[in-house]
Amino acid sequence: MPRLPYLTDEQAGPPELVAAIRARRGGRLGNLDRILLHSPPVATGWGQLMGRVRNELALSPKLKELAMCAVAVLNRADYELHHHAPLLLAAGGTQAQIDALAQLPASAEREDLFDAAERATLALTVQMTRDVAVSDAVFDSVRQALGEDRLVFELITVIAAYNMVSRILVAVGIDIEA
Repeated sequence: MPRLPYLTDEQAGPPELVAAIRARRGGRLGNLDRILLHSPPVATGWGQLMGRVRNELALSPKLKELAMCAVAVLNRADYELHHHAPLLLAAGGTQAQIDALAQLPASAEREDLFDAAERATLALTVQMTRDVAVSDAVFDSVRQALGEDRLVFELITVIAAYNMVSRILVAVGIDIEA
């Protein structure tokens, strides 16, 4: 059970916000939505920011989802991993890669599972999530692997955004939908 109650359909509002969330979610509210709706301004901003992070970045979907899944594992955010592991697979990731995330940070160096851009992504994700500070060596490896400053910044943004997500999920204790 979460530490805050999930809002019921009758409690969730305002109606136009709920309708917009339902439209994005295929007609239903997830448990995270039912928590976010405790604060309509947060739910509104969340939808705008996270929608853009998920759908409008130039960064490859595979690297985005790899970073999201790594954040989930590092922060023990099962809800986040449950929702993003299938998206990583759909973006070209493998089950072996998902399984290897359980051994982060050591698995981030596995050349048999991850290419240079993926290893750099994982190293950055580990440092940003665990230490906040990023070493010059890791930053330089990301810059070299991605080749464009825009992509570097977008990866940093994905990692930061999904650390925010996982911290809410874990602090509130949001359950995976049945």
